[in-house]
Amino acid sequence: MTNYRERLSVPVRWWIIAALLALTIWLIVAVPAGQPAGLVAGGLVAVVLTVVFVRYGGALVEVDAERLRAAKASIEREYLGKVEALTGEAVRNAFGRDCDPAAYLVLRSYVRGAVRVEITDPHDPAPYWLIATRHPEQLAAALTQNSVARS
Repeated sequence: MTNYRERLSVPVRWWIIAALLALTIWLIVAVPAGQPAGLVAGGLVAVVLTVVFVRYGGALVEVDAERLRAAKASIEREYLGKVEALTGEAVRNAFGRDCDPAAYLVLRSYVRGAVRVEITDPHDPAPYWLIATRHPEQLAAALTQNSVARS
């Protein structure tokens, strides 16, 4: 049973900008070189941007009864300590000046919230995980629900 699940997909405005860029490239190439060359260039730009957006926006944050998954990493819930929901200036500071270089980061520039999760595993080099989320309070609640450590 999943307590929380969120995919950190890129915002719609990025897709609109990508479509306009592909259209612009098509036009720039098609006028002097012809329609087929423009279609190839514009199509190539569209494919590359789609792959980048899907991979970058494919980060999954998931909490279930046994573990926390964030992007490509996962950790058992027994190793989670204090959980802190962050918004506004606290997020900017957490990902910026107050960030520990050893921390595990799931940063997405288009997401305004985050959750900091202390890691209590003595074998894990990361002191905490800092996870971008659109719903910091909900993620924090899912992490503290039925957990050993509470924030």
